[in-house]
Amino acid sequence: GSTIVEIQVGMGPAGEMRYPSYPELNGTWKFPGIGAFQCYDKYMLSSLGAAAEAAGKPEWGRGGPTDAGSYNNWPEDTSFFRREGGWNNPYGDFFLSWYSNMLLAHGERILSAATAIFDNNTVKISVKVAGIHWHYGTRSHAPELTAGYYNTRFRDGYAPIAQMLGRHGAIFNFTCVEMKDWEQPGEAMCRPEGLVKQVAAAAREAGVALAGENALPRFDEAAHEQIVRTAAGEAEETMCGFTYLRMTPDLFQPENWRRFVAFVKRMGEGREGAERCKEQVEREAERFVSASQPLVQEAAAAMVSG
Repeated sequence: GSTIVEIQVGMGPAGEMRYPSYPELNGTWKFPGIGAFQCYDKYMLSSLGAAAEAAGKPEWGRGGPTDAGSYNNWPEDTSFFRREGGWNNPYGDFFLSWYSNMLLAHGERILSAATAIFDNNTVKISVKVAGIHWHYGTRSHAPELTAGYYNTRFRDGYAPIAQMLGRHGAIFNFTCVEMKDWEQPGEAMCRPEGLVKQVAAAAREAGVALAGENALPRFDEAAHEQIVRTAAGEAEETMCGFTYLRMTPDLFQPENWRRFVAFVKRMGEGREGAERCKEQVEREAERFVSASQPLVQEAAAAMVSG
């Protein structure tokens, strides 16, 4: 409880609670494709069929949407995800509700088991949710839908996730907090900043602690600044923790390490650190940079040789 203070429970690909809807292995999926629904094994088809029968629409239970394209399509390539597509009709609502509820039920089962095992107050449980920010600016939010998050322009898909985590006292760990909208390809309608704000609001409303991490390795000041300000948030939305990705030889390069030490100092100071002069913090952090230099050199050499 004093050494290990938090356990992140793996829920799916990359440890995230989602369907494997955008697998990068062997080039199956490439950014910013919409991904594909994962509902075609016998167990999912059986569940879908039962749900369709219960809804009085047995014809809806034969499989997923047939007009949803494939992994590397864009929303407007498909009849299902385009602006006025099938995602927004009664069949689409039925299917997407069932699909997302299956993911939530999976989360409930895993968390019930995890909290039963770690049944004490000294270790916190957390769950990572993917920051699927591409095509977030469209109406359908297709990549989120294929991943199991029923989030569209007209529906909040993160509130049910936050509520489920809240029932188990789990931390909502979210990615892509280092990203800014303008850094992403505009044609893909990426909106990481808006997505992070939506998730923070859902966590706040559910009374769930929010933590974050960066989605991609970043060592630059712009990314550090975005993380510090996002983590500080509003008064009621301050993140309870942050995971920095990742420890590589690049991190131990002199300039990267100097920036990283100052970044850690600002993060440790919370909202006060976010408001302080960056140059002043860097000057104060310099003594830690100097003191840690031998260890940094040793770590860098070990990682390169390893």
